[in-house]
Amino acid sequence: MKLFISADIEGCTGTTLAAETHKEEEVYKKFAERMTEEVVTVCKAALEAGADEIVVKDGHGSATNIDPMKMPKGVTLIRGKSGHPYNMMFGLDESFDGVMYIGYHSPAGSPESPLSHTSTGNTNYITLNDRPFSEFMLNSYTAAMLGVPVIFISGDRGICRASKELIPEIVTVETKWGAGGSTINKDPDTVLEELESQVKKAVAMDFSSCRLELPEKFVYKANYKDLKKAYQMSFFPGVKALDARTNCLETENYMDIVVAHSFIVY
Repeated sequence: MKLFISADIEGCTGTTLAAETHKEEEVYKKFAERMTEEVVTVCKAALEAGADEIVVKDGHGSATNIDPMKMPKGVTLIRGKSGHPYNMMFGLDESFDGVMYIGYHSPAGSPESPLSHTSTGNTNYITLNDRPFSEFMLNSYTAAMLGVPVIFISGDRGICRASKELIPEIVTVETKWGAGGSTINKDPDTVLEELESQVKKAVAMDFSSCRLELPEKFVYKANYKDLKKAYQMSFFPGVKALDARTNCLETENYMDIVVAHSFIVY
């Protein structure tokens, strides 16, 4: 069994303020350590449950947050930004049996977390086929494009709820929930226990129940905070301006969305 893990930091236990996610800030270190701890816990549980090979993609910021010296035997860690449009899913291909997410968070415009965003902080919101477009949705459709089921996610309550709406059989672990500028967090030991037990449950189930079907057509809309950014990105091939802040891309090919997104929100 070959599994792919995409890991972020904003949905890990405790993370609340933007400074806690930025490497140049003094407070960052302990939250990167927590991200590493949650990743290691998930990897060990998956290996104990029968996984033969695991590839972890560090998906936050510079993608150099997870301590590579703490990876369990049998785990490959992908660090740094390749430049490939898959971004947080770089390294995924058709050879994998399943995908898992760790530390994921609510999308841009969501009140479910003070750290809500989608890929960058440049948009007020993004929608795909009139649904909030999260990094979870972005990456899960990428997995679907390759025929790989998405079986597990941990993160804030909002993204866990949204994941169930898209993939009802996905296994989830809530680490916290948001209220205004605050987060209400489960204690760290309980989260680790839940990660271990729920990952084992996910790895033991029939992955075909978590296979996501791609829509026949995609309508992607991005509403920008900055007027210049909105205007500039309206010239990206295939994109049209709906108003001064909102751009739209319509296509039947999901890879068009992946590529456009990797440019126009950065």
